[in-house]
Amino acid sequence: MLAKRIIPCLDVKDGRVVKGVNFQNLTDAGDPVENAKFYDEQGADELVFLDVTASHEKRAIILDVVARTADDVFMPLTVGGGIKELDDIRDLLNAGCDKISINTTSVRTPYFIREAAVKFGSQCIVVAVDAKRLRPDMTFEPEEPWFNDPYLNDTRLKIPSNGGTVWAISTHGGRKMRQIDAIKWARKMEDLGAGEILLTSMDRDGTKDGYDIELCRKIAEAVSIPVVASGGVGTLEHLREGLVEGKADAALAASIFHYREYSVHEAKEYLNSKGVPVRL
Repeated sequence: MLAKRIIPCLDVKDGRVVKGVNFQNLTDAGDPVENAKFYDEQGADELVFLDVTASHEKRAIILDVVARTADDVFMPLTVGGGIKELDDIRDLLNAGCDKISINTTSVRTPYFIREAAVKFGSQCIVVAVDAKRLRPDMTFEPEEPWFNDPYLNDTRLKIPSNGGTVWAISTHGGRKMRQIDAIKWARKMEDLGAGEILLTSMDRDGTKDGYDIELCRKIAEAVSIPVVASGGVGTLEHLREGLVEGKADAALAASIFHYREYSVHEAKEYLNSKGVPVRL
């Protein structure tokens, strides 16, 4: 069995690490490069940078952070946030990151994932799926223009859901809801060339209540590419649940590592004691 990965996540705003709840009320949590070096020394398998205020004008900030990080750490680095063009991917890869995480642009123009995978290889294209459980009061953005595309329209979320639990896709840090079925979307992204799914439960993000295990398991069973579970870790047992019951290939966490509640090494020792294969 392949070893499960433990991945700290750093939300980066204007070159600084920030933390909040449900992407709101962000507070400063340190220098990203120093955080990355710390996690590298602890034995993290990978690291994710999410540029939460990415824009064309500020792209140089994250490129500098990536370049400085790549000079000092040797674990794989994934960067997401504000990826709109193939040139954005090229610039980040040239700066030293290994994988690119794409969310909003994949929803706006799904075939962008195919273009990116063809040009740079599926191994470096990660699609971020930010999912929320469907609620009766949920308000959606206008219909996607590609809902009429015969290849893509089967991802449209059916409302009502006839009593079953379904998850909708969100973009813009969870602020905008899309009438897209998260499970079908993940499968479609794999078909278009994504090499990995970064799955975040927006209902659980920052709450420390644990992953949405049902969501994670259903996505993991729907695709054959690796799934990274994200959103809600508060204890080491939550990591085990995501990797075992949720069937994820990797567990991403932020707060418990940022605020030194647990170390990456402690997390791996715990998982190993529970029979979960990890790299020690």
